[in-house]
Amino acid sequence: MMAADADFSAGRLRRVLDAGRFAITAEITPPATLAASFLLDKALPLKGRADAVNLTDGASARAALSPVAAAALLVQAGMDPVLQLTCRDRNRIALQGDLMAAAAFGVRNLLLLTGDDPKAGDQPETKPVFDITSAALMQTARGLRDDAELPNGRKVTGTADFFLGGADAPVDPKPGWEPKSLAAKSAGGMQFAQTQFCMDLDVVRRYVAALDAAGLGGKFHLLIGIAPLASARSARWMRDNLFGTIIPDAYVERMEAAADPKAEGRAIAVELLRGLAAIKGVAGAHIMAPLNEASIPAVIEAVPDIRGAR
Repeated sequence: MMAADADFSAGRLRRVLDAGRFAITAEITPPATLAASFLLDKALPLKGRADAVNLTDGASARAALSPVAAAALLVQAGMDPVLQLTCRDRNRIALQGDLMAAAAFGVRNLLLLTGDDPKAGDQPETKPVFDITSAALMQTARGLRDDAELPNGRKVTGTADFFLGGADAPVDPKPGWEPKSLAAKSAGGMQFAQTQFCMDLDVVRRYVAALDAAGLGGKFHLLIGIAPLASARSARWMRDNLFGTIIPDAYVERMEAAADPKAEGRAIAVELLRGLAAIKGVAGAHIMAPLNEASIPAVIEAVPDIRGAR
């Protein structure tokens, strides 16, 4: 079932968010492939469902199809990609070239990240680059968009309609906690934020309230990360090994007791989507499903009623 606005082409994510509608983005990992069809086989089930589709950049420090190429393929397929770019693998010249390529292909949404330590990947001898920070990369993208200019002052031709995003890991804020990282990203031009898995609605409410108290409410669109869990074992692994992941014990126990764990995981994700849509200050959800991407379309289809204006 498609959302009311049937145009899922480039720019949809921003249109949905700026209209005050609850946005749903989904993440896929480009495969290690030499064939475009393998990427499209993963992405096309999300067309007409997700408002935008994130394409990871060497996730888990493993080589895969270039996210710039993957994003270009999704634009050609009539979808709105979110291009993730990390500072781990390229110096500033290469990153600037990728930003220009993204603009040339009509890619609008950028999620600018630092990147995982390559020692965690399958080629641990890889030398990390980290020539610039994700904040500096955002400034570069902003300069290309607003001034058609590189950081060294050199002008470029053409235009870039970038919608700038950053990442965050929600916390259950303690007294005196300040969202310094998000405040700095917001000041640097961030327009939307997608978070790590936070599957505790009470934590989300307290986190959003703390952001509002810090003066960040309404400064950017906040999309909370969730997952359709595949099993109790995977839920525990995610919670114990993925930085910033929050998964309540109650959900792990439900997964353990379920006759069909994947169906239960989808049901939990649907509950979370409905709960997030009711929280003021939450603009949408970002669905990530490591090794369980096939579950995402059904989860999105289960909540057509939360996709309208709020």
